[in-house]
Amino acid sequence: MPRFAANISLLFAELPYFDRFAAAAQSGFDAVEILFPYEYAAKETRRALLANGLELVLINGPPPNYTGGQPGFAAVPGGEARFRTDIKRVLRYAETLRSGIIHVMSGYASGSDAFDSFVRNLLWAADNAPLQKFTIEPLNPVSQPEYFLNNYDLAAEVLDRVNRPNVGLQYDSFHAHMIHEDAIAVWNTYRDLITHAQIGAAPDRSEPGRGTTDFAALFELMDSSGYTGWVSAEYNPSNRATQATLGWMPKETL
Repeated sequence: MPRFAANISLLFAELPYFDRFAAAAQSGFDAVEILFPYEYAAKETRRALLANGLELVLINGPPPNYTGGQPGFAAVPGGEARFRTDIKRVLRYAETLRSGIIHVMSGYASGSDAFDSFVRNLLWAADNAPLQKFTIEPLNPVSQPEYFLNNYDLAAEVLDRVNRPNVGLQYDSFHAHMIHEDAIAVWNTYRDLITHAQIGAAPDRSEPGRGTTDFAALFELMDSSGYTGWVSAEYNPSNRATQATLGWMPKETL
């Protein structure tokens, strides 16, 4: 059975931020991911992780522009200087938090210039932090219209151009189904590129067990394919109490 982590930006959102760490640990999770931890002091988040015996799997970068800009701009032409400045901040957070992975968000753009900008920025990040792991993740165009990285074929092309050992593919069963209509087929096709995984049911991004994906089969496939990374629960709970939506987890975990 895979190792499960909780995305506490979405799960346990009924609780204040620092209470979510204890709730995740008490629910059987050994690790968490946080989409954008930047509004809190990194040392405070690190203390919450340590107090609850949790590993931090992943954070997103670049950090969002809290003045109203869209999150992510790594593929936006002309944004290289800002990317380098902002990703340095992400790296400082990752160092303090000991985040295993930084997910580099492409942002909203299109065309060959966007492709080239994304590749250049990923190369810069990978080469300037060779011990840090990075991922890129396709987001479906229904949920994220005009997002540059909007399918797995494109992600494979980007990774081929970048060709760095510390940059891999982030798989999300919800987005995979919404883009290609078969989350399991996407896993089979791109398994060799996948270094991090997330789960959520399509089409409403709720907990596993709803929607059309056979999660028992997906978990078995993850094991049989030799995947040993974390599988993060990144979904919008269908019940206000996150605990009520964890029936998909193996009983020995709960």
